[in-house]
Amino acid sequence: MLLRFFVNPDATSYLRGLEEEFGESTNAIRIELNRFEAAGLLVSWEDKNKKMFAANKKHPLFTDIRSILRKHTGIDTIISKVINNLGNIESAYLNGMMSKSLDNSSLELFIFGDPIDQKYLLSLTDKATSLIKRDINCTILPGTEENVFLKKHRDALLVWKK
Repeated sequence: MLLRFFVNPDATSYLRGLEEEFGESTNAIRIELNRFEAAGLLVSWEDKNKKMFAANKKHPLFTDIRSILRKHTGIDTIISKVINNLGNIESAYLNGMMSKSLDNSSLELFIFGDPIDQKYLLSLTDKATSLIKRDINCTILPGTEENVFLKKHRDALLVWKK
C-alpha cells in the first residue's frame, strides 16, 4: 500500500478508493492507514465527507523509503537505464498492476516525448528486463497525449518528469 504513496508522492487516496483498488475490506485498510499515519509515514485531511491520505514528504525516512520501493520494483533501474539518455523525454508513468501497489512480473511503462530512439529503447529495455527480472512493456506517446492518457489511466504513477 505504501508503494502507491511513496513512488508517486503527489498521489492521494481515500478509504473507499483503496478498498476498490485492493479488494480488501475497509476495516483492514483503515487499520493499515491508521498504523502508517501513527508512524508519521502518511498524512491525512478531510475533503468534504472523505478522509484523504498522502505520503508525508517531511518524514525523515521519506527519501529512503521511496528509494527502497523504487529499487524493489525496479523503477530506479528503468529510469537510469532507459530514460536518461533516450531522447527528448517529458515524462514517464507506471501503469497496470504495479501502479496499484500489486506485485506483478511485468511493468507497463508509458513514455511521453518526441523524438525517441526506439531501437535504443528496445536494447535498454532488454537489459533492464534481465537486471530486474520483470518483463517491461514500453509504450511511447507524444507529450501532447499525456493529459488524455491520465484521464483514461487514473491509477498511473508518475515515475519521472522533466
